[in-house]
Formats: sequence, C-alpha cells, structure tokens
Amino acid sequence: MSSGPAYNDEKGSSLGEPEYGHDPASGGIFSSDYKRHDDLKEMLDSNKDSLKLEAMKRIVAMIARGKNASELFPAVVKNVACKNIEVKKLVYVYLVRYAEEQQDLALLSISTFQRGLKDPNQLIRASALRVLSSIRVTIIVPIMMLAIKEAASDMSPYVRKTAAHAIPKLYSLDQDQKDQLIEVIEKLLADKTTLVAGSVVMAFEEVCPERIDLIHKNYRKLCNLLIDVEEWGQVVIINMLTRYARTQFLNPNQNESLLEENPEKAFYGSDEEESKQGEMDAAVLPKRKPYVMDPDHRLLLRNTKPLLQSRNAAVVMAVAQLYFHLAPKAEVGVIAKALVRLLRSHSEVQFVVLQNVASMSIKRRGMFEPHLKSFYIRSTDPTQIKVLKLEVLTNLASETNISTILREFQTYIKSQDKDFVAATIQAIGRCATNIDEVRDTCLNGLVQLLSNRDELVVAESVVVIKKLLQMQPSQHSDIIRHMAKLIDNIMVPMARASILWLIGEYCEHVPTIAPDVLRKMAKSFTNEEDIVKLQITNLAAKLYLTNSKQTKLLTQYVLNLAKYDQNYDIRDRARFIRQLIVPTEKSGVLSKYAKKLFLAQKPAPVLESSFKDRDHFQLGSLSHLLNSKAGGYQELPDWPESAPDPSVRNVEVSEWTKPIGREKRKEKVEKPFYSDSEGESEPTESADSQSPTASESESMSEIESESGSENDEESDEETKSDKERKKKAGKEKSKKQDESEDSGQSEGEEKTVKKHKEEEESSSSSSSSSEESSSENSSSESESEGDSELDTGKKSRKTLFTAKPPPRPLETKQKEISLLDLDDFSSPTTFQSSPSPNTLPKSLNLDLQGLTLTDTTLLSEVSSPLLGGMKTYELLHRITGEGLSVEYYFNRRPFSPDHTMVSVQMQFTNNSEMEFRNLRIAEPKLQSGMRLQGFKEIAILQPGEVIADTLGIDFCDSTQAANFQLCSQTRQFYMSIQPPVGELMMPVFMTENTFKKEQGKLMGMNEIKEKLTLPEKCRNDQAIVQKVLSTANLGRVPCGLDNEYRFAARTNSGGALVLVTLVTKEGGAAQLTINCEKMVIGTMMVKDIMQALTQ
Repeated sequence: MSSGPAYNDEKGSSLGEPEYGHDPASGGIFSSDYKRHDDLKEMLDSNKDSLKLEAMKRIVAMIARGKNASELFPAVVKNVACKNIEVKKLVYVYLVRYAEEQQDLALLSISTFQRGLKDPNQLIRASALRVLSSIRVTIIVPIMMLAIKEAASDMSPYVRKTAAHAIPKLYSLDQDQKDQLIEVIEKLLADKTTLVAGSVVMAFEEVCPERIDLIHKNYRKLCNLLIDVEEWGQVVIINMLTRYARTQFLNPNQNESLLEENPEKAFYGSDEEESKQGEMDAAVLPKRKPYVMDPDHRLLLRNTKPLLQSRNAAVVMAVAQLYFHLAPKAEVGVIAKALVRLLRSHSEVQFVVLQNVASMSIKRRGMFEPHLKSFYIRSTDPTQIKVLKLEVLTNLASETNISTILREFQTYIKSQDKDFVAATIQAIGRCATNIDEVRDTCLNGLVQLLSNRDELVVAESVVVIKKLLQMQPSQHSDIIRHMAKLIDNIMVPMARASILWLIGEYCEHVPTIAPDVLRKMAKSFTNEEDIVKLQITNLAAKLYLTNSKQTKLLTQYVLNLAKYDQNYDIRDRARFIRQLIVPTEKSGVLSKYAKKLFLAQKPAPVLESSFKDRDHFQLGSLSHLLNSKAGGYQELPDWPESAPDPSVRNVEVSEWTKPIGREKRKEKVEKPFYSDSEGESEPTESADSQSPTASESESMSEIESESGSENDEESDEETKSDKERKKKAGKEKSKKQDESEDSGQSEGEEKTVKKHKEEEESSSSSSSSSEESSSENSSSESESEGDSELDTGKKSRKTLFTAKPPPRPLETKQKEISLLDLDDFSSPTTFQSSPSPNTLPKSLNLDLQGLTLTDTTLLSEVSSPLLGGMKTYELLHRITGEGLSVEYYFNRRPFSPDHTMVSVQMQFTNNSEMEFRNLRIAEPKLQSGMRLQGFKEIAILQPGEVIADTLGIDFCDSTQAANFQLCSQTRQFYMSIQPPVGELMMPVFMTENTFKKEQGKLMGMNEIKEKLTLPEKCRNDQAIVQKVLSTANLGRVPCGLDNEYRFAARTNSGGALVLVTLVTKEGGAAQLTINCEKMVIGTMMVKDIMQALTQ
C-alpha cells in the first residue's frame, strides 16, 4: 500500500491550503471524507510495530496541530494492549486527550488500563492512571480510588506525582470521597522527593485547604525542598506557605513604632500623624511582649529569598508577595530589585508586575524610590503599561522627587496617545492634591493646557482643574473666568458639564459672567448631552437663588425646555427644581431651605489611587489583578493575636536516623545575590537556629540525613578539635566574668550547663546549630589563636561602656551559638542616663563634668544624650541582626569633618556569643544631593562589647530617610535613618535687636503663626524651655519680656535661618510664631513644637 500521497495531503492541509490532485487518478479532489484516515487505520491494524508507531506519531502530530482525530478512537484504543512500549506510550497520550469525549469506548478498555497499572515500566503505569482518571464516569470511582491508593505507594516518584494529579480529578467527580483522598494526601505530603512535593500541595489546595494540621509536620521539609522543586511546584508551595504562615506566626511588624509610609496623605500633615502614631505605639509597646521571630518563620523567609533569582517570572512574583505579606519592614526592600528586573520582560509580564508594584508602592513607597527611573515611560510601551507606570510614578511622588516627576509628565503630555495623555493629566492632579507645595505650580501648568489645540487634552484639564479649584476657589476666580470663555470651544460633554458646575458653584466670584453663560446654554439646550443638560438646570437654579433679577426669565425658559425633554431624569430634575425654588401654595417646608440645599459647602474631592484598597487581595492572584473575588480564591488569613504552639511542627524520628554534620557545606560562605540587598544571615541557618529541645533536634537531624553527604568520622574530628579550642577560650575569659557575674548570669549559666549535659549524652547526635558554630570558628585561623589578639584589639577601639556579657559556661567543652540563647524578652539596651565614672573613660568624664543645661544659659553648649532627654532610636534589633543590635541618637554636636552634616551617634552592641568582624557602611542609597560620611571600620566586636561611633549625614534640609547597608564579614543589613525636622539645625546665638531685625526680613509667606493653649504643667519658664529645646536643636535668645521666649537656629545644610517666638498670655493661652526661609521646615516645626507643648 502507498501511504505517500495521503501523507502529503495531510501535510498540505495543515498549511490551510486546498487539496489539489495533480494526477487525475489520485482522486485528491473527489476523495470522500469518510476515507480520509483509511491509511492510518490500516497502519494501526497492521501486525508490524513499526507501522503502528509511524501511525501513532502522525496522529499525535495531528493533535498537536489542533486537528480533530477523534474518529480514530476505535482504531487506537485496540492498540492499548500492544507489547511495544513506544506504541503504548503514544496510545496513552492519545487516550488522555479523547477519553473524556469517548467515554463508552474507553470503558471497554478499562481492564487493559488496570493491567497497565501493574506494568514494570513506570511511564506506562503513570499513563494508565492518567487515562483512568480522565474517564469522567461515576461508575468507575471505586476503581479510580483503588488505583490512586496503589499509585501513592509506588516506588517511582513519577507515578506518585501522577497519583497526586489524579486526586483533584476524582474529587471534582465525586466529592463524597474527600475523607479517603485526604488520607492519600497526608501520605503523599510525607514524601521526601522534590518531584512529588508541588503536585501534592496542589492537590491539598484543591481538596482540603482548610486542613492546616496536615502541613505542620511537613512544614520544615517543604521549606528545605523548595529550592529544588520544579518552577510550577514552587509557585504552588509558596502561595500555600504564605497562607500557612499567616495563621501560625505573629505579625513581625506588630511592635513597629515607625509610621507606615502613606503617600495619599497631605505632606504637611505627615509628621503630626507620625508623632501621634508614635505616642500610641509607645503606649501599646509596654503592654506587649517584645517580638521574637519564630525560627520557622525565619526559615521560610531565608529559603525563599534565593528564588528571587529565578528565571521564571511567576516564581519571582510568588516570592515577592510572600515577603510583602510576611517579612519585617526592614527586609521587604530586597524584592524591589527583583520586580524591577521583571519589567524588562514581555508586556504581559510587565502588566502583572506593575499591577502588584502599584499596590505595594502605596504602603511601602521607600522600597521603590531608588528605582524611580525604571518606571519612566518608553515610547514603545503599550497604553496599559504606560498608565500603570504613571500610577507607580504618582505613588512614588514626594517633596524631593516631585520636580523630576513633573518634568517627566510635561514630556508625556506631548504624546500622540490620547488615553495616555488623559491619564497623565489626572496624575498631575493627584500630585497636586497630595503635595501642597506644588499645587499652584500644577494648577498653572494645567491652565496653560487649556490653550492646547487638542480638544481631549483641554477637556481632561478642565475636569482636573475643577477638582483642584474646589480646594481654594476664592483664590482662583480668574481661572474660573478663563474657563467660562472656553465653553464655546470645548465640545466634550464631561468638560462642558465641569465648567458649568464650577460657574454655578462659585457664581459669587463671577457675578457678571454667570448669567451670560446661562443665556448661551439656554440657546443650545436641546442639542446638548444629558449630563450637560442636568448641569444647565442646576446652574439656572443657583443663579435664580443668587441673582433672580437677571436670570428669572432665563430659568423659567430652561425649566420649560427640561420639562418636555426625552430623558426622564432631566424631566424629574426640572419638576423637582421648580417646586423647590419657585414657592407656591402647594410648596412644602423644603422651599424655605432651597438656598442651603443648592449652595451648601461641598467637600473637596479626594483624588485617590485606584489601587489603594486592592492589597486586601493576595498579591499576584487573579483576584488582585481583576480587583474582584475570582472563583476558587482563598482569603489571606489575618495574623493571630497570640502565637500558636510551635511544637506542632516538631517531627519524631526513628531510632536508626543518624545526624550528619554540615561542616563542609558551612565553610562555603554564600555571596549575597544582590549587591544592595541584605545578605544571608547564615548560608544554611534555616531551622538550625531553633531551641535545641530533643524533638526539634531530632527533626533537624532528619532533614540533614536526607541531604547530608559528609562522613561521620570527619564531623567527629572537627567537633573534637573545636571543643578543645572552645575550652581554652572559656578558661581565659572565665576570670573576667567572675568579677562581673550577677544572679541573672548564674541562672543563665545553669541553663547552658544543663543544655551541654544533654549534648554530651547524645554525643554524636548534637544539634546542627552547634556544628555550624564550631565549623565557623574552625574556618578562620586567626580565631584559633586564642583571645590574646582579640584583647589587644579591644583596647585599641573607642569603647564607651560594656554591657553585661552573655553567660558563658566554665565547665562545658563546647558552647552552642544560637539566636534563641539570647534573652529575647528583656528590654533592649538603652543609653545610660547618668554614666558612672567607672563606666566611662577618664578623659570623657572630665569633659562631661562641666556640662549643664539650664534656662539661664544661651545653650552655647549642646545637650548631651548622656545627661538624659535625648531620644534613642533602634536601627537594628538583635534578633534581626542575629545578636548584633544598633541604636542611634542625634547628639546635636557639630560633625567635625563637615559642619553641614548632622551628627548621628551610633552604638553597636554584640548580644551574641560570637564576634562580629569588619563592621562598616557600604552602598548608601541616598536621595539626590544627600551625602553620608561613615565611621571607621570596626575591625572586631567581641561578645558583650559595646562600641560607639559617629556618623555624618547631609540630609539637604529634608526629612527624607538616608538608606544604607551595614556590612560585617559575612552579613549585610538594611538601615534607614529618618531625622526629625528639629535635628536638621544648629543653634545660633544673637542679640535681641539682631533677632528683631532678622525677623523683619522673614515676614509674609515666610512667617507662620498658630494659637495654642498650654496645659497646667507647662506654664512655667523651665517647662516651656525644656519642651521647646527637646523638640528642636535651638539656641535661646535673650528677651526683656517675662512672657516671651525666643529661640534661633540655622539649618545645617542650607544655612536657612529659623526663628521661634512664643508669647504666653493669661489663662494658658499662647501664640507660637516661626519665621523661616523654607516654608516646609517652618510648617513642620510649628506642628512638632505645638505637639510638645500641648501634651
């Protein structure tokens, strides 16, 4: 037989061309449809496996091209019992595609499928199960259930994976099987292979997402396997673990005292709200326990972080949403660079990523500010991408970058894409609403657009101007007049309606123009759109109430036209207005209040982002993209009030399991995969940092036994050498500790001794965290030389005082380093308010003895933080820093290398029992114009040691945060210092006459006055001066009046003069006046000082 012509016909038809027979005898044109696949059927009925294989290849190729091959089902299904494995594989591929359509024929071969489940070849077993689960007939549900249970115990992970895929199919067919399927899911969740993990988690999400208890025992295993699971499985597991973590761990930001960034609020109101929030947080914090991150929570964050490097955009997006929903604020910034990288991908990926970035940038604006230029719009971008980038740029707008963004917007207005231009004009309006200081600039720019040739640009500008004018209508009556002149030229209905509303609402400001506009509108009333007609009737009613002499007849004419309009809304409006404004005998009580109803004061509109409330949907989900709940969406749970029991995640291990050390793996220090991101705290720290209870250490040893490849002998040798070195170090330091030991230390010592007794009993099965710490110490030769070198390094550093060192055992051979050994529930270290002579160097004591802070001095000296009154801020918590904590305060002293910089005193405390080396500042991410001068590198920070040093930052007279990294030998931590406005200046000393002279130069817009009432406790001289000086770094200016207080300062960077005057009156009344060249600083100072005085 000849299969050539038929094959050629098949090939030709795939190109969408008609079949022409070149040879009349071939019958190409006249061949019947029912004989179309005869050659394939003959090949499938052949006894030769080669012909069957060729036929199946051609059939599968047809399916791949989208052709219908269902007619061949009877011929194909007969070959399901073929002994040739290659043929059988292709037959199963075909049957998976058509088994659901041809259920009756597929049922005839069900015994063959059952035999296939016992086939020696794993691919055949998996294919048979796949076909069986594709037959959607309830009668074979018991057979499918039995097959799935057997496949779940199969030796091949590929077959077990297929069983996991079959579970949701069976559940959708018969939901009564849920209990049995849950048993199978529980069994498959315990599987230790990466091939099965993603599939079984997907089955779990489909069948029983509420059964969180099934995940407890497998949580740590899933976290550790995550990096090796296929990309599809990674996305599924990460999304599931996000919801799991929200139910099992505490909110890491619950004790956050810093205010969340909120770009939607007015700029001038931000600091007042920050201070109020700070008070509330300060009141709540003492009632709550200090937050300690669960080691399992940290394990999840650390194991997902490397996946930000994934080439799959869905995986990166899944990790980004996990960090946004679960990570502490200080660590969320790591996702910004990964998301920006995705913006170089296809437009479809860009669209999804930008949707999520727009939601994130509302709450975490600072995260994307360094990448502002990545959101600039390219001419080749599609319109929907342009609009989303505009949204992000508007969310990121702040006082420092608004000028750059507005310049960018000016370029966008010239675009040929009209929808994009309209969105740009709306974005300018939002910027003007959110940032008061550029409102007039934006308004003037929009007014200039009213002369644009493009009608759509003019129309959109009118709509935005209308919203902005509602905020300050009295100051812009000339703009209202200008817009009234445009009513003849603008034809866009929305714009015409906006102009008419403005003229009617503020008709008192344009009393001569408004009646003439109504006259013109009455002429064209019948030709206008409905929205314009409604505004014409409103305008007529308002003018009738305010200027009835000129507009009475016009109003009656317009109402008569509206009375017979085709639209019933307009007819009803006309009837309602006539009864309301033209009183008759039938008129009700409402007609008396017509003026109040129509001319009531209306609140200005709030221009908000359309993404403001989208974050209640899980980021990266379809529901978030559509902004409505999609089918199958699972709500993100709220954080629990109290931490659930973490012991539910402990796994009991069989007796024969032996832990294998990780020393070799540990010696390789991982490089941070982003240069500006925080580095990994430890390469394989994961769950090793948890408290070494028996069950937990066993569970960790189980995980190690899966992935470990080292020899027991090697780990034992390293452990022995490490013990000897630790013993020597403990003896040398025991003398110093004996002198400063107190009761708290002795208790800690007893605990550690008990802990080490348990370790000695378990001998070879010591916890992984101790092995990690020992391998760390053995990796560097300098550390093995003892503590003699460290002591000399200690003396060379500038050490202010030493905090109480952590307890060290004197008798144990090996010390375990773990974050949980720290006293996490004690209050953080604070600066001593009155340092004793023996805790300070002698030279510093002599300097501090002459410092006093009284009302009589003119503050020639600046208040010292060691004398009390200086507010300290936590820069790095000891849990986040893995034992390293950093605090800072503004010491109000000139920074000696550069007096334009603000001096920031930093204190580094080592709360752990291992040393930190090479502490330095790297890669500052600063706003344009800002500068940072770091401290000298700290070569070594011993356990229990506290070192202070000074940092200089030029904030450019702005309260924007300075972002930088604190790096040690192996770690990187994100830091952010945001100054109060009162710390951006240095005191100035001047006479009373000079003060008055300078004040006279700073009048008008540079002067801000506010009235306030002082509480009883703040009405004496000492209290007032103390409150003002604690708020801002000011110098006292002498004054001849008893009820007047004067202060002066200059900003560090720009040298702008700041003059503060407080005049008290009887009954506690007072008036605060601030004169400053920079209005923003003056406004913020007023709010801060008023808040301090009225507390």
